[in-house]
Amino acid sequence: SGLVLVKNPHLDLMEEDVLYHLDLGTKTHNLPAMFGDIKFVCVGGSPNRMRAFAQFMHRELGLAGAGEDVADICAGSDRYAMYRAGPVLSISHGMGIPSISIMLHELIKLLHHAKCRDVTIIRIGTSGGLGIEAGSVVITDTAVDSSFQPRFEQVVLDDVVVRSTELDKDLAEELLACSREIPDFPTLIGHTMCTYDFYEGQGRLDGALCSFSSEKKLEYLRRAYDAGVRNIEMESTAFAALCGLCGLKGESCLPPTL
Repeated sequence: SGLVLVKNPHLDLMEEDVLYHLDLGTKTHNLPAMFGDIKFVCVGGSPNRMRAFAQFMHRELGLAGAGEDVADICAGSDRYAMYRAGPVLSISHGMGIPSISIMLHELIKLLHHAKCRDVTIIRIGTSGGLGIEAGSVVITDTAVDSSFQPRFEQVVLDDVVVRSTELDKDLAEELLACSREIPDFPTLIGHTMCTYDFYEGQGRLDGALCSFSSEKKLEYLRRAYDAGVRNIEMESTAFAALCGLCGLKGESCLPPTL
C-alpha cells in the first residue's frame, strides 16, 4: 500500500503519541493535514544546512512566497529543526547514531500517523572520502560497520539485535543516472562505513586520545577500501536499518570533505 510502517503494538494502546523531540503530537497537531502529502524527506546533520536546503527546494519547485521565510516546524524544541517546501521535508538529525536514531523513530511515527504513502528518504551531508576524487558524491549501496560488515547492532534490553543495512539499489541507480545529467559532478556508488566516533573510530591522529600508529591506520584504511568502502561517517547503519524495517525507500548521498 506504500504506507510507512511502525512495528510497535504498544502504539495502538496509547491515547496520544507525543513526538517529544520534534515538538509534535497526535492530539496537539493534525498530522495528516500538515504532512499527508509529503513524498520526499531529506535529512542531514546541521540545522542551518537543512534550512538552506529547504530554501533551495522552495526556489527549485517555484513555490509561492519568499523561500527565505521558511519556518522551523520544530521551533518548540531545541533538539532538531524541520522545514518543508511543498512535498519535501527537510530535517536535521545531529551527529552520531544515538541522535539520528531518536529523530528517525519520531519521524517514522510522524509519517505513519500522517498516513503518508510512497515516501523516499535521502540522507545528505558530509563524510570522509576514501581513495576517491575530491569533490565526489558517494551514493551508498550498503552501510557497513567498522568490521566492514553490512549490519547494525542494537542493544535492546540485554540482547544484541542485528539488523540489515542494505539500502534501495534501484534508488541508488536512479540517483546515479540523475547525477550524469549535471556536468562536473563526479558521483559513484560504494559502501559507506559507519563508526561510533569521529576521532579514534575513524583513524584520526589528532584527537585527545590515539592508541595506534600512522602505519596501522593506513593498513586499516587499505583493508576498508579493498572491502568496498568509499566514505566514512557516523549515522548510515542506523539510517539504513530503520528505513528498511519501516518500509521507507532510503538512500544516502554524501560528498566527502577530506
